[in-house]
Amino acid sequence: MDAEVFRRLVNTSPLRRIFKLLKITPPVFYDTIDFIHERCVAFAVAQESRLFRMHLPRLYLASDRQEYVLNWRRRQDKRNVNLWSVGTADLRSGFIFGLHVNYDPDMDLEKTEDDAIAIRDYELRDPYRRYARVWLKKDHEDAVKSYRAPKKPRTKSKQDKALEKAIDGIYNAAQLRWDIEAQEAVTEFVQLPDKGMQVHSEYTLYAHFFFLRKLLSRMGNLHFFLDQDSGIRAACLAAFHDRIKDHRCDAFYVKINKKLTVDQRTKLMLANKFVFEAEKARNPGMKEYHVRLLMMKRNMEHPKKHGKWKDLWVTHPFPNMGEPEKAMSYLTDIHHYDEDHLARIYSHASLHAIDRFFMQVRRSVRALERPISTPSNANRRWYGYNPYDPAMVGKLLDIYRVYYNYVEATRREKKRLFLILNG
Repeated sequence: MDAEVFRRLVNTSPLRRIFKLLKITPPVFYDTIDFIHERCVAFAVAQESRLFRMHLPRLYLASDRQEYVLNWRRRQDKRNVNLWSVGTADLRSGFIFGLHVNYDPDMDLEKTEDDAIAIRDYELRDPYRRYARVWLKKDHEDAVKSYRAPKKPRTKSKQDKALEKAIDGIYNAAQLRWDIEAQEAVTEFVQLPDKGMQVHSEYTLYAHFFFLRKLLSRMGNLHFFLDQDSGIRAACLAAFHDRIKDHRCDAFYVKINKKLTVDQRTKLMLANKFVFEAEKARNPGMKEYHVRLLMMKRNMEHPKKHGKWKDLWVTHPFPNMGEPEKAMSYLTDIHHYDEDHLARIYSHASLHAIDRFFMQVRRSVRALERPISTPSNANRRWYGYNPYDPAMVGKLLDIYRVYYNYVEATRREKKRLFLILNG
């Protein structure tokens, strides 16, 4: 029965549907999930503990995060609970090195709240608090009162400027936040979990990257490609600051225009193919790889400045259907690279590995999918398959990560995984 529950959990079956089809009671079903989760975590620890003593000359890594919406438990308070996970994937194999959720199931909200009041935690600045990493009730209420919704653009952007507008929009939204690293939208339509405690997302980001620092401590050069998120940027640079100074780690923002239709993506691909063939014709004796480097270096000569800090963004000359429009910006010192080396790094820039995993989570784990729903009054929403217990989010993600890494990987990816885990 355990194997059947596992197969259904990672293959789009709703939780309630599973215990009905298998004719088991809800308590037995959730006990089975706990057992599967325990065994998956133990298996992952046994396999991935090798990473602590492994050495590879270089790794290309992609980091991003994903939001999950939980249903309310009481009809009297129809606000949702929003949680975030952050993950990092190996670009070549898709292997997910780490996946963490901003939730602590072992803490009790009422006991923590009483203790925070008793020790006068609210009277201290955040760096001196005992419970700074978790959301307390008054902090949540204050965040709701101070929340300002980001302004939407008044006019539609032209297609050739859409990516640039999106980059500028993220910079502008970040400057409006009370803490530039805190991206959580704490509105009047969200609440804190009844069980356990929600962790500030920026703390989870820092924990994630310090976990990677320890896990990949013996690896060679690390190249991080990060979603354009100031919290992810800060956490990555803080965790790897010494390696960055030693030029053994670098980080880049990557922004992708994901709002294009299939027809628009196809049109861009054809246009790119035409430009590439024309460049080949102008350099008849040059191999395709070197033609690509030539085109990348040409784009590197004309970066565009964006944001308050005038970050330099380079347009990627080779889009694909998954990433039809893409631009990159370096976040660390790159002056020690020669032009060809930097062009090769830019050529690898992508979020595809982590985006693919998050897409598969939505498709394969029904409780974590992005549902189609009808909004009720006051922007409150009810999601038919989403869980009520926030601890279930972390368990399902742990289970699916093991399935994705070790079962669903293709033969080519498994070969790369074998090389990773065996040095």
